[in-house]
Amino acid sequence: MLRLWQAVCAADALRKFKAGGHHYFCQATPGAGKTTLAAEVALRLVQSDMIDLILCFSPSLIVADGIKRTFENKLNKAFTGGLGAIGQSLTYQALPTLNDEFWAALRHYRVFVVFDEIHHCSGDSHENANTWGQEILSKIQGLATYTLAMSGTPWRTDLLPIVMAQYTDPDGELVVDYQYTLQQTIRDRVCRSPHLVLVDNHHLSLSSFQNGPKSFRSIHEFLTETKSSYQSIIHNQSAIEHLLSLGCAKLAEIRETSSQAGGLVVAASVRHAHSIAKILVEKFSQSVAIATYLDEKPIEEIERFRSSNTQWIISVGMVSEGTDIPRLQVCCHLSSIKTELYFRQVLGRILRVNDASNQEAWLYTFAEASLVSFAEQIEQDIPDSCMFVRLESCIQNILPTNGEPKNIQPYGTVEPRRGIDVSVASHNSGISEALAKGFCQEELRLGEFKLRVISAFST
Repeated sequence: MLRLWQAVCAADALRKFKAGGHHYFCQATPGAGKTTLAAEVALRLVQSDMIDLILCFSPSLIVADGIKRTFENKLNKAFTGGLGAIGQSLTYQALPTLNDEFWAALRHYRVFVVFDEIHHCSGDSHENANTWGQEILSKIQGLATYTLAMSGTPWRTDLLPIVMAQYTDPDGELVVDYQYTLQQTIRDRVCRSPHLVLVDNHHLSLSSFQNGPKSFRSIHEFLTETKSSYQSIIHNQSAIEHLLSLGCAKLAEIRETSSQAGGLVVAASVRHAHSIAKILVEKFSQSVAIATYLDEKPIEEIERFRSSNTQWIISVGMVSEGTDIPRLQVCCHLSSIKTELYFRQVLGRILRVNDASNQEAWLYTFAEASLVSFAEQIEQDIPDSCMFVRLESCIQNILPTNGEPKNIQPYGTVEPRRGIDVSVASHNSGISEALAKGFCQEELRLGEFKLRVISAFST
């Protein structure tokens, strides 16, 4: 059964297509049910004899597999791309590998193309588009009969426009056909109301052989006045144990009434994930699953966790946007990635409602300045800071001296501190360990912790 917003949006999309429009953009908060919406639009187009085939593109294999299942259930037809199938679900990574025979379908058939989390694809021209954006501009835009773009976080940290999107000039506000905000989802009981717990420390003490001990009154002061990176916090044993203790206590409380509730830990590296798992098992007697980009079958591990009663799943680059595990209700954010887009996508993993009696959602993280700012702005669906800035006004920020676009990661880069490439460190356990310990044999000790709770849309 469709949710009200899905029915309204699907009807509006079909109205636009029947009136001669070819592209539709839906911005709906993470966890709102965008895949079901897309499948409903596809079904109505099929029933109206307006399309022959359907193609769906998304940012990961696990999301692509979820789209495949949803479309097969909704359309009652195979969605494998093979003989007799009505369509296929692919990742954006597959775009450059598809041959001319595949793309010929757009010229010979009426094709409906769905782009999930379209913000991964950038560019309004071939000059500023990333690889996926170039493929869409050259092989899909103008050739597909109808296109549907969807995103829960429709902006990019590299300041480039989203492919096929429209913006107001000169304000730079994204123009969407339909918007379903977090506030609306909470009102309609589609998503849970989030509680964000910012963990700070009253008395951090940094001792080094060269300078002796020095004290700091907060994490922000510590990071601002030293050469230490955020890695030194998220790898600190005392800090990790304290954050996990809060998460475990909250999960235990929720499981008293919702026994299947689960927790998510977002880790900074594979070694970090295994260190966290050891603490959860040995110190807090928790059951744990791990899913990382280095595992042979991380999707199978996530599927097992989804249907199990395991308390925690620890993720490195896997359980992010589009991953549907409604029993997740607690998250410990221990990632070194500190962009607003990634923060909101991680938060979205614990917002999906289910049939459990307890529908609380709690995210725990440290009071680092950017994370505090993101938490404070969570009630804004598209923060002012994330509006698209016209390319000509910021070209020096995104283009090196040779004029070629920088290779920006889909989630945006991790903020480097004082010459340290943290984005590399987050994927290299050896460097991460060096960062955590410091390069001058420094020792970080933590004093009394303090908490600040932000309850979004509280009345």
